[in-house]
Amino acid sequence: METVRTQDITVNDLNYKIEYYHDRCTMCGSCVAACTFNAIEAVMERRTMTVSTGHQPEPTQRHTAVPVIKQKTTLANTCVGCGMCEKVCPNRAIKPVRNEDTRHNLLARSGGSPLKRGGRTNLNAQRTLDNIVIGRISQMTDPSLDSERHTFDILAPFGRVLLPQELPVTAENGELKMTSKTPPVHWIYPVIFSDMSIGALSTRAWEAVALATAYLNEKYHLPVRMCSGEGGMPVKLMESEQLKYMILQIASGHFGWNRIIKAMPRMKVDPAGILIKIGQGAKPGDGGLLPAAKVAEHVQAIRGVPKADLNSPPNHQGLYSIEESVQKMHLSLNAAFGFRVPVAIKCAASATSVSVYNNLLRDPYRICGGFFLDGIQGGTGAANEVSLDHTGHPVVSKLRECYLAAVKQGRQGQIPLWAGGGVGLTGNAAADAFKMICLGANGVFIGKILIQLLGCIGNERGRCNSCSTGKCPTGICTQDPRLVKRLDIDKGAQNIVDYMLALDSELRKLMAPIGNSSLPVGRSDALVTTDDAVANKLAIQYVC
Repeated sequence: METVRTQDITVNDLNYKIEYYHDRCTMCGSCVAACTFNAIEAVMERRTMTVSTGHQPEPTQRHTAVPVIKQKTTLANTCVGCGMCEKVCPNRAIKPVRNEDTRHNLLARSGGSPLKRGGRTNLNAQRTLDNIVIGRISQMTDPSLDSERHTFDILAPFGRVLLPQELPVTAENGELKMTSKTPPVHWIYPVIFSDMSIGALSTRAWEAVALATAYLNEKYHLPVRMCSGEGGMPVKLMESEQLKYMILQIASGHFGWNRIIKAMPRMKVDPAGILIKIGQGAKPGDGGLLPAAKVAEHVQAIRGVPKADLNSPPNHQGLYSIEESVQKMHLSLNAAFGFRVPVAIKCAASATSVSVYNNLLRDPYRICGGFFLDGIQGGTGAANEVSLDHTGHPVVSKLRECYLAAVKQGRQGQIPLWAGGGVGLTGNAAADAFKMICLGANGVFIGKILIQLLGCIGNERGRCNSCSTGKCPTGICTQDPRLVKRLDIDKGAQNIVDYMLALDSELRKLMAPIGNSSLPVGRSDALVTTDDAVANKLAIQYVC
């Protein structure tokens, strides 16, 4: 018998245990083939039976070898609970079960390196938005609107909005005439598909989101915009008419921007905007990471890099202040597109968010076209687990503080506020978006809910969340051709389109009761809460 030590890892030390029913199993091997993490294997087990065949008790032992499916107990092949084995089993003979007695967090650091994973935070699932409801219902003096028949103006600005006294106009012969150009402002749908790069997502997943974006615009005239994410995009897309639906992102690694610059002379249309990524809510201060396992040939071509771990620094090198950022990046990117394209920045929500926003509001160049605040409950393709779970800031209070700071200066709406990080966490993105808009946001950006619509099975309780491994069982966050084929592009795009159409209808049903034909930006009087601390912090009505 093999020697067993008390320090040896057993199934009960892992996050998930495989529940296996031998009497139902036909040993077809489907579960083993479907498991991308190699967490189970087919083995032969020795079975001993004591039998007696004579008239008198004469016990004898019979030894047989029985084929079974066995869970591996190595940390490198840990079951993540994705459930693919259960999904493909024709006999319901196997399924993963969450293990409440897990010691995985203790054991996984035995190599001396911090744990890395993708997905989302596992410790911060409590949400302020769930404690807020729409409490102001219009009645006799200001009747509610008909959500099915009334015409609603559901558009949000993307670009710098000037105050009336700042507009470059003069009156001549009773007519207003422009003396110079104003900053570009695009009126778009108040929901942006957040930045998820080609590389972090598979080509099929990224294509499905892009396809849904184009379909919503051209079929349903819903001006939804999609952010490219860090790392550029295919040249064919940059030279197509669909570029007008895309917001190009530049992050600290500057990956893919050589291609974008070279493609500029051949662009038929301008992009919808530029987003300078300063920070990310799911991993503030960590920078970006694309593991070598996900740097496929097409990713190498788009980013102009070899197959290696691609690390983006935590900050833009050479930028050490907001003023430098404005002068160097905002001005240069505005100039590159002839001041025709809005340029915004994305920051992780933090204690300093209001200071950054105040400084941008006072910028004499008036060229910051949007302020994107990303909260702790956002997702990521790869991060240190300690960063993912223990750093960051909820977005709601910071959004509110930024808006009230702008109100204090009489500059609300000048730099549009966009908020994200956990929007649609419970599946109700319309309600989350509406509440954030009432608290001061011009719009929201969503990411995790999109990949869930594509088929992602990860959650905030630690299920799967293996985006960083390149072994995504649903073909969304991997570059393995065998796994990517599991994703149906058309079905994924249709799911996103259907959800956005439902979201649009739900937004109207929330705007109608409070009597608003346009987005109720800053209408905090429409919100109430039964939590006194939330009421005090957000300056909304406390009710009981």
